[in-house]
Amino acid sequence: MADFRPDAGADGVQALDPEQLGVYFALMEAVSLLQHHVEQQLRTEGDLSYVQFQLLARLAAVHGQLTMTQLADGVVYSRSGLTYQAGLLEKAGLITRGPSPADERATLVTITEDGLALVGRVLPGHIQVVHRLLFEPLSDEDLRHLGDIMSRVRDHMRAQPPRSAAPRKRRPTHVAKDR
Repeated sequence: MADFRPDAGADGVQALDPEQLGVYFALMEAVSLLQHHVEQQLRTEGDLSYVQFQLLARLAAVHGQLTMTQLADGVVYSRSGLTYQAGLLEKAGLITRGPSPADERATLVTITEDGLALVGRVLPGHIQVVHRLLFEPLSDEDLRHLGDIMSRVRDHMRAQPPRSAAPRKRRPTHVAKDR
């Protein structure tokens, strides 16, 4: 089990103090609870995953079209997973994909009328869940503070090198031995 004591870390890494550990666990539990309720609402009302909802909502917010790269930049999800989810949405008739006239290397994603209608149908319930669980217990001042804090944390995390920039671990090659 991990050692969370402040003096732990022979490797020079400072461990989490009890206050940091408490904040970390509270944040992770709150995010998990919110995500569970949001995903449940989206599945029930629209048969959508959260990632699919994010893609549709981003497209609806910009009145229809983004490149796959623009969508990927705004969604924390692997590019291959995003391509798969976009394929499901396209198969359901909620988006279309095609070459961008401005850049032949880019894929342009367009939300369809059915996609817009689905967003319009699930959005009120989505807002209701988010408001009830996340915003209801906060005062206006709490909301401003939380927004400032989470924006700084998000910006700090986004400034780190992306997963795609990390070197891949090489799998050990096994040489078959003659028996």
